Amino acid sequence: MIHGFDLRRLKWIAILGPIGFVAALEVVVWRLHPELLSWPGRFIMGALVVVALVFFYGAVFSVIRSMQERLERQNRELLALHRASLDIYGELSLEIILQKVVDQARQLLAARYGAISVVAADGSIRDFVTSGLTEEERERIGAPPIGKGLLAVPLLEGRSLRVADLCADPRAHGFPLHHPPMRSLLAVPILCRGPFRGNLYVSEKEDGEAFSAADETTLGRFATQTAIAIDNAHLHTQLRTLVVAEERARLSREMHDGLAQLLAYVNTQAQAVREYLGRGRLEAATARLDELASAAREVYGDVREGILALRSAANLDRPLVETLEEFAHRWQEETGVRVTATVDRGVTVDGPTQLQVLRVVQEALTNVRKHSGAEEAELSVAAANGLVQIAVRDSGRGFEPAGAGAADGRARFGLEVMRERVESVGGRLRVESEPGRGTLVAFEVPSHDAGHESGGGDR
Repeated sequence: MIHGFDLRRLKWIAILGPIGFVAALEVVVWRLHPELLSWPGRFIMGALVVVALVFFYGAVFSVIRSMQERLERQNRELLALHRASLDIYGELSLEIILQKVVDQARQLLAARYGAISVVAADGSIRDFVTSGLTEEERERIGAPPIGKGLLAVPLLEGRSLRVADLCADPRAHGFPLHHPPMRSLLAVPILCRGPFRGNLYVSEKEDGEAFSAADETTLGRFATQTAIAIDNAHLHTQLRTLVVAEERARLSREMHDGLAQLLAYVNTQAQAVREYLGRGRLEAATARLDELASAAREVYGDVREGILALRSAANLDRPLVETLEEFAHRWQEETGVRVTATVDRGVTVDGPTQLQVLRVVQEALTNVRKHSGAEEAELSVAAANGLVQIAVRDSGRGFEPAGAGAADGRARFGLEVMRERVESVGGRLRVESEPGRGTLVAFEVPSHDAGHESGGGDR
């Protein structure tokens, strides 16, 4: 790095150097060759000073040029590392991030070839990406290297490696058939915190020179970025697993509570039917049986909607808007209730939030089908002030929110479930309804971009 001290020192050298040289020359001439103080001697001294200054400032400018080249190299390195950081926190797939990192490292170090190898704890290769090879060349080479010979140094021993001539190194095992010729090699370990390890290496400098210590330092920084990307991917996988486990537990609790209410209702109705039949009141028994059939149809609809939501949530890597549009379309086909969707395609949320958003929309639309009597519903998704705002509106019979708990335990349970889900991801929910004027279920959750900004990231 170029410090202010280096520039200040160079400035004073450029100022005091010529003054000191001229002063020293004057002293030498005055003491040893006084005859040079005449006009011809002065001319010779002036010419000597000019020649000396040309060489002196040539050396100064050479140092400045070297410092400028070093600064330009550092700027290119910082820019490449910045781009790699944006890719990592932009949540691209790991394979894409690895490809971008090795491409940028190879180009920055002016190497013809580069590769990243990621190995799991059991020794199997998790990922292997190359740079500088065509797809045909890669296929002809065959299986990726497994960390023997020279590549075992960074991969197994965790040490960097610089080799000027691969063919002359006794640790080299040779190249497989169809492998392009390579002489110089620079490899650094990828030190992950998770269960993976790897190496990042480049080969064959375009100018034919060997890799330098500065090249090794630069590649080490890219290896650090790669380790962060690998650890992030591992943590993301663990988070997905945790989200699935939590969702299963939540669904189990909701099904238990919902089915418990339904079974209690069925039990009460069955006892009433038995009583009516015992008394010969067939009409009353038939009415209760009709209610049981209606409850069965309701449960059947709930189950189908739940299955539909599970299918829609199977891939949380898709954009939220696409998932909601697909769910609304299929829900409309299942229920016959028309859904009009108005969406902002720029909204993004993380995986856990997306799952809860889908569940709340599902519950809100289920309430439209079961309680509103409306033939049409509206779904809207918009972004504002770092929040994603979702609303489900119908023009059905509506209800009195304050009295929902006393009038209908299942309605109260559904509202509580929606509120719990929204609040679990840092959001807020509100329900507006009035008898005869429909119902609005609106909630807002943090957007994915807002989460990155709060963490100090530069998107």
